[in-house]
Amino acid sequence: MATVHSIQGEHPCFSPGARKRVGRLHLSVAPRATARIRFAGSSVGTQALPPAEALALLDSVFADGTELGIVGITGPGDPMATPESTLETLKLVRAKYPELPLCLTTNGLGAAGHAHALAELGLAHITVLVDAVDPKVAEMIYAWIRPGTRNLCLPDAAELLVSDQLRAIEAFVGAGIPVKVNTTVYRGCNEAHIRDVAHTVADLGASIMAVMPYRALEGSEDYLAVQPGLGIMREVREAAGRYLKLMPQEETCGWDLMGLERPVSEAVGLGPVLPKPSGPRVNVAVASESGMEIDLHLGQAPKFLIYGPREDGLPCLLGTRPAPAPGGGDSRWEELALTLSDCFVLLAAGAGESPRKILGSHGIQVLVTDADAEGAVDVLFGGGEKGKGRGGKR
Repeated sequence: MATVHSIQGEHPCFSPGARKRVGRLHLSVAPRATARIRFAGSSVGTQALPPAEALALLDSVFADGTELGIVGITGPGDPMATPESTLETLKLVRAKYPELPLCLTTNGLGAAGHAHALAELGLAHITVLVDAVDPKVAEMIYAWIRPGTRNLCLPDAAELLVSDQLRAIEAFVGAGIPVKVNTTVYRGCNEAHIRDVAHTVADLGASIMAVMPYRALEGSEDYLAVQPGLGIMREVREAAGRYLKLMPQEETCGWDLMGLERPVSEAVGLGPVLPKPSGPRVNVAVASESGMEIDLHLGQAPKFLIYGPREDGLPCLLGTRPAPAPGGGDSRWEELALTLSDCFVLLAAGAGESPRKILGSHGIQVLVTDADAEGAVDVLFGGGEKGKGRGGKR
């Protein structure tokens, strides 16, 4: 049964006490990024979950008895770059869990026009990522900014980003949604500008601000050049705090299940929260050419290995099932859903958005990994860290 944990007078994202005790699940349903920080490392290529899979993931967390204080929509891209999938996810979650607090994180590009739709879904708050309120400063921070499908030169794009961020904050506040502003400090770029950011967003009605240091990977070229020291951070926080309530220092929010420890293995690259057998869906389908590793893209698999529990409950290989013939568009994946009607998850080395969405709507979650097949299956059935993934992803 779903358990929504609420602490009177404490917000699970803003209160240090609540953050230590209350689970926060982030659903990554945004496939497209609209901006990239100049100093960021290479992307890990995380795949976005279709809305149905995101709901299935949430269902699996609640089915495991976990208490959640809030569910956030964030990553791997920006949720407002693809508002349709974001709003669909929020609607699905709100319909099934009407009392569950929801939040969203965005850089604000193109977001203002969706303020009322988000307000109608009862968001607890929205986090807007604002590192500058002067386009010239933003140019120093961003490598590129791509609003929509338009290619703009960086000066024009930076001006649009700053304008959209401020309009988004104003629109969210006007629609009755509390706004939290996250600001990252880059030494040599915006440390002298944080006061202006705090002053500006406070005037627009933001409720709280998180001021965080940029953390470069040690040994990278910008490790000493861009990462601010403790002295800079003290000065910056003191300046910002004159205008707006600040989050406690070093309080950050993660990408997956936070605030509660979970015994689920991540050794095979399946992520921290896994689907579980439910009802008649007790088996696992695997796309494998070698029979040992998960090494086939979903669309390339001519057949699937089917693993399921023996009489003693231990998983074993039950046999194989043929995949539908290529072609046929969405009907191919509808047919596959029928073929795998007793499976709760499908493991593949890659999968497109359309089959993931269709299979997810039928209760079959698609997980992308390149792990050892038996090891991944063992983890899904609650076993140990038998498999050795090689940087699998979700």
